[in-house]
Amino acid sequence: MQVRLTTPLTRQELAPLHAGDTVLLTGTVYTARDAAHARMNEALDRGEPLPFDIKGAAIYYVGPTPERPGCAIGAAGPTTSGRMDKFTPRLLDLGLACMIGKGKRDEAVKAAVVRNGAVYLAAIGGAGALMAGSVKSCEIIAWPDLGCEAVRRLEVVD
Repeated sequence: MQVRLTTPLTRQELAPLHAGDTVLLTGTVYTARDAAHARMNEALDRGEPLPFDIKGAAIYYVGPTPERPGCAIGAAGPTTSGRMDKFTPRLLDLGLACMIGKGKRDEAVKAAVVRNGAVYLAAIGGAGALMAGSVKSCEIIAWPDLGCEAVRRLEVVD
């Protein structure tokens, strides 16, 4: 089944989803990979706020390439999600609603997804140019020194 969702997301919106559903996501999606997750974890350890409101948020595990002329972003294919697993349960417990990436998740992440009514959306590796077509704007909002791993705010449609 095809489902359209708009961020921020709620448990009630996510509850009807089933494995194999096609999800078209519209709204704000944040990018974060390994280094950004480590920095978010360090910020939380120091009692500092995250660079975005985590409640109902969607994070895409991506390190986009530079934008092409006339485009908001370059290729935006998913990276392997398992590299974020050691940080993910904490973010889910704080309200993260959706993760987008590729590959398997560990048991602690699976349990946190169930506990918090969140979802993990599997993105197709090798389709970065296609996925970039849904990105309407892209802005670095935290840790620009991380280069392609800086946290970005994407506005996406479908």
